[in-house]
Amino acid sequence: MNNDTTKVMRYRGRFAPSPTGPLHFGSLVAAVGSYLDAKHHHGQWLVRIEDVDTPRTIPGSADTILRTLEALGMEWDETVVYQSQRTHFYQAALHELQRQGLLYPCTCSRKEIADSSIVGISGPIYPGTCRNRPMIQQKAHALRTRTNNEIIQFQDRASGLYRQQLACDIGDFVLRRADGVYAYQLAVAVDDAAQGITHVVRGADLLDSTPRQIYLQRLLNYPTLRYLHLPVATNTAGEKLSKQTNAAPIDTNHALAHLIEALRFLRQNPPPMLEYGNIDDLWLWAQQNWHVDRLRVAH
Repeated sequence: MNNDTTKVMRYRGRFAPSPTGPLHFGSLVAAVGSYLDAKHHHGQWLVRIEDVDTPRTIPGSADTILRTLEALGMEWDETVVYQSQRTHFYQAALHELQRQGLLYPCTCSRKEIADSSIVGISGPIYPGTCRNRPMIQQKAHALRTRTNNEIIQFQDRASGLYRQQLACDIGDFVLRRADGVYAYQLAVAVDDAAQGITHVVRGADLLDSTPRQIYLQRLLNYPTLRYLHLPVATNTAGEKLSKQTNAAPIDTNHALAHLIEALRFLRQNPPPMLEYGNIDDLWLWAQQNWHVDRLRVAH
């Protein structure tokens, strides 16, 4: 029996890869976990390409990722959304935060911030140097949102209670960079709300981002979501698998083997007989036997 007794009236999940290279095992784990959690709860599974950071986007990567998902038997329920086509929505969110008096321009360089602040959960904590600057600035600038001493907490379905005090742990954070690129935290909050996402399943490397997104959800009057952060796949040096750590792309000629490996990594204990079946058989078994409680052991 599945010990995850989440009562779901309407489940909408998503997989949101960044097109900085082909799908590798680390991103496959996130795709499999989000797909299974949605399908196990008879929900919808959407795919969103997070290409808002255009300087990091590699042409053709999005199509490669989508073709890989198809070869793995993973079917999304609605049209794929591309963040690069949604910047006007992010600008509208910034206007609303500005209306609330929560934005200010920041001209500090990374070096200046690192030299004048202490290190927090996600790097240097911004010391508030530009907090009292007027919004009109001639010099290129980032836009930051003011944080406060309120404790943001949520119950992660795998790792339990997680909390942050943003002002102390993170500091005022960037919503639009000096080069005009909208920040991940803003884009994901806006897009999850616009797509009606109810459940987010992703890697635990994004766990410390969640309070910032919940904070923005509250400021923008969006619903707060349910979160499940999965164990992160690493290489032999303990580094997260990524393009930067030369993670090998998924070989669709061995799709079944990759899926079984991902299920084992997620502690779902697939039976050996699945190795001799086909992808349809694997997904049928996996959807019926998805156990979130096994993930809790991994944290």
